[in-house]
Amino acid sequence: MAPNQQNQHSQRQQPDHQYQQRHHNAVNAIKDVNHKLFGGYAELLRIPHTARFAVGSVIACMPFPMVGMTITISVQHYYGNYSLAGALTAVQAIALAVFSPVLGKLVDKFGQRQVSIPTIIVWMIAATSLVTCITARVPEWILFCIVPFMAAIPPWGAMSRQRWTTLLKGDRERTNRALSLSSVFDEAMWVIGNPLASTLAVISGLLAFSVTGMCVLVGALMFLTELTTEPKSQTVLAREAGMTRKQYREREAARAKALQAEAAVERARCEAKAAGLSDEQVRAAVRQAQDDAMAGKKESIWGPGLMALCVTWFGLGAFQSAAGISIVAFATEAGMKQYTGFVFACFSSSSLLGALVYGAKSWTIPLWKRFYFCLTVVNLGIGCFLFAHHLWVIMIIYLLVGVCQAPTWVNGNQLMLHLVPPTRFTEGMAWMGAMNSIGGSMGSAIAGQFIDRMGSHGGFLVVTTLALGSLVIAFVGFLQIKSSTETPTLTTVSV
Repeated sequence: MAPNQQNQHSQRQQPDHQYQQRHHNAVNAIKDVNHKLFGGYAELLRIPHTARFAVGSVIACMPFPMVGMTITISVQHYYGNYSLAGALTAVQAIALAVFSPVLGKLVDKFGQRQVSIPTIIVWMIAATSLVTCITARVPEWILFCIVPFMAAIPPWGAMSRQRWTTLLKGDRERTNRALSLSSVFDEAMWVIGNPLASTLAVISGLLAFSVTGMCVLVGALMFLTELTTEPKSQTVLAREAGMTRKQYREREAARAKALQAEAAVERARCEAKAAGLSDEQVRAAVRQAQDDAMAGKKESIWGPGLMALCVTWFGLGAFQSAAGISIVAFATEAGMKQYTGFVFACFSSSSLLGALVYGAKSWTIPLWKRFYFCLTVVNLGIGCFLFAHHLWVIMIIYLLVGVCQAPTWVNGNQLMLHLVPPTRFTEGMAWMGAMNSIGGSMGSAIAGQFIDRMGSHGGFLVVTTLALGSLVIAFVGFLQIKSSTETPTLTTVSV
């Protein structure tokens, strides 16, 4: 081959080689990102039996996104009254707030299967009765009598997280990733549940409740028949230790208190030495810190940190619930009611993405800083709905702030690991969810009253007020939440 022809041939091959190299690098980069995002989650789900209970708990949780939306749309359709719809969802949320801690405590005491099965039976009877009465337009007082029994929902999310923390005890990184994975599944549930509920409820309330009931049965079967990962109840653990249940709880509370005291002593010693105190003053500071940490009633899980977290969750539930019913009213006024589920699904999709990315990263930023940053973004973003003049603007805001929604809940779950003993984790999570439900009930009830008087604009006024107010309340508990993250996680207590 002539030299000129060889040069031309090599020049043609060089761009092809560069293109192949760039393509190869891009494929490797995508694989690397995919491994970083999903590799840790896949590792968790490859642990024997975990995928079954994780997916089952999400399917069984379908009443959470579907029941409230179904009641709101069905009652507004048959009774033409937003106040009634808001009041019914408020009563259901209050009942859920009352029953959830009780059910969580019973689960910790007697076991997950022993409590969940009778609870599911009560819920199925209540759901059938409620949809029958709504379609028959019975007197309103009958609906208020039935709705509280719709709160008979086992704490699936808390029970699933309890299984993860039991399986991964002592492995903080994988425990945090498992909690993020649970939030990913939760958001997937809301992505599917909200548009599904709004679509089915517009067609028929009976159809919406029937689909919800099927989800409960399928999810419960998947979760409750997975026995190998079920944590031992306090009754079983106490029997194995040769104690009564009360003695066992007191022993575990004492161990948790001792762990907190150890951290408080070390912190006091470091602070005293940094202040240049004498050895005698250092010893006095250490003794005082130990006495303060060990003081109080050992059996109670209620400390300043848990109280601050629950009050924060109360505010979070209040303005988000008010936002939900206000968006339904806004879309109805605009003749776009059929798109409400899609708007909520956008929020959940964005939140799901946030949970995926957040859980894939090993964070070095302190937990309390991450918690308050995400909380501030969510509160201020949803508080801006008042200034939106189109449903698609609300959807865009939801997409932007949604990435911080799931991380806010993940951070709250991680805070709970610092606040309660391991054998009472389900109860602690139930209290946090209960306060969120109470806040949600108040938010939807207040927003419903303003919507009936002022339209959707009145509802969004309530949303903005509650969002800003709840953010202020959250920062009032700043010191308590910050100090709780400086103690070791109580799930490291050896049982």
